[in-house]
Amino acid sequence: MMIKPVVEALLFVAEEPLSPERVAEITGFSLQDVRLALRKLQEKYAADDSGLQLMEIAKGYQLATKPELAPMVEKLFKGENRYTLSQAALETLAIIAYRQPVTRVDIESIRGVKVDGVVETLIKRRFIRTAGRKDAPGRPILYGTTREFLKYFGLKDLSELPQPNQDIPRERSLFDQHEQN
Repeated sequence: MMIKPVVEALLFVAEEPLSPERVAEITGFSLQDVRLALRKLQEKYAADDSGLQLMEIAKGYQLATKPELAPMVEKLFKGENRYTLSQAALETLAIIAYRQPVTRVDIESIRGVKVDGVVETLIKRRFIRTAGRKDAPGRPILYGTTREFLKYFGLKDLSELPQPNQDIPRERSLFDQHEQN
């Protein structure tokens, strides 16, 4: 059996990004052969006059439509109940993504408002998770992003986050101020 069509079929039906290790486990092909097939499929979709691309997302691979076709694809789903993130949720998520692990107090000190409801919503949507507890009085919960966050924003890993604007001074958390005193 040829590897490339098998890998392509698995990627086509998978709802989640598939890691090369998982594909190798399913197919019985070597990890090296799977990685080569994935690279060849990426090259094929990049060179083809195709509406698809093979993206590396959240430490796995997934077939996706090319960005320039988004307006047409959106027409297909117009009117469906799709959730979007509020401005408050996006701001909170950005703070967590760039500062993780981070406490609720840190988030609130940066945003200047309470974030209890927003944090709960982000946890329910599986964009953030508890990442332990801070070694500080009260042992506050630390939050970090999840694989679902990476998938939603189409990121391979956190290194693909855009770099913050260097002209904007870095917000200082209460803990940063406390550590200097």
